Amino acid sequence: MCQLRTLIGILLAQVFCFSFASAGDATVAAASSLRPTLDRLVEAFEQSHPGDHVILVYGSSGRLTTQILHGAPFDVFMAANTEFPEQIAESQPETSVPRLYAAGQLVMWSASRDAREIGWQGLLKPEVRRIAIAQPDVAPYGQRAREALIHYGIWDQVQDKLVYGESVSQTARMALSGAADVALLAASLANQEAMQQQPYMRVDATSHLPLNQSMVVTARGQSNPVAAAFSQFVMSSQAQSILSSAGFLSARQAGQQTPAELAE
Repeated sequence: MCQLRTLIGILLAQVFCFSFASAGDATVAAASSLRPTLDRLVEAFEQSHPGDHVILVYGSSGRLTTQILHGAPFDVFMAANTEFPEQIAESQPETSVPRLYAAGQLVMWSASRDAREIGWQGLLKPEVRRIAIAQPDVAPYGQRAREALIHYGIWDQVQDKLVYGESVSQTARMALSGAADVALLAASLANQEAMQQQPYMRVDATSHLPLNQSMVVTARGQSNPVAAAFSQFVMSSQAQSILSSAGFLSARQAGQQTPAELAE
C-alpha cells in the first residue's frame, strides 16, 4: 500500500509539472513548513526576474525525497533538514552540493489555550486529549518533536495521545481545526495570520537537534537557468529577510549553530 501511494504521488507530480512547466519555468519541491513563506519569496523572485516563473510543490521532506529519487521532475528541492538533500546528492551525482539556506524553529501551539501556560507537564493532564506532531519517519519537524518529548521525559507517557500529520503543515491544520488540542510545529506556520490569534511556546533548542535546512538543484534542474537563478536568489539578503520575518533563522545564523553550541 505504501509503495502504491508513493507511485501515485510521483505520477501526480509528473502530470502536474509537465502540464504547467514551460521553458521559463522551474519546479521547486519544498518542505511544507515553508508554506506560505516560500509563496512570498517566489513572488519577490518573479518581480525581480521578469519572464521567469517558479512552480511550487509542497510535501513532507521524506516523501519528496522518495519522489525525486524515483524520477519526479523537480528542478530544486528545499528540505526541512540537511540529511535528505545529502541523500539525493549521494544517489544522483549530478545534483548540486547541498546548501544551507535557513533553520527552522519548533514551537508548541494550541487553538484553544495559551501554549505557554500548558508547558511540558501540562501535556500529561487529562484535558489535553490529543497532541499532534508530524510523522517522524518522513518529516524533520516530527523527528525534532519526538526528540523534545524524549528530552523532557514524557514521550512514553503521551503515546496514547499522539496523532500524526503526514507533514508539519497537516499537523498545523489538525491543531487549527480542533482535531488536536496541542501541536508541536514550525514557528513559520504558527506565525501565519490564521494562527496568530494564539501565542505559542518556543521549544528550547537544546532539547532537540538543530532544524538546519538545505536545498539542492537536482540533476534534472542542472540545465534549467531559472532553477539556478532561483537557488541563488534564496541566498540573497532580500530572500533571507523574508525567511527571518517568517520565523526561520537565516543561513548565517543557522551556520553558526551546531549541536555542541546548542547544548551549552
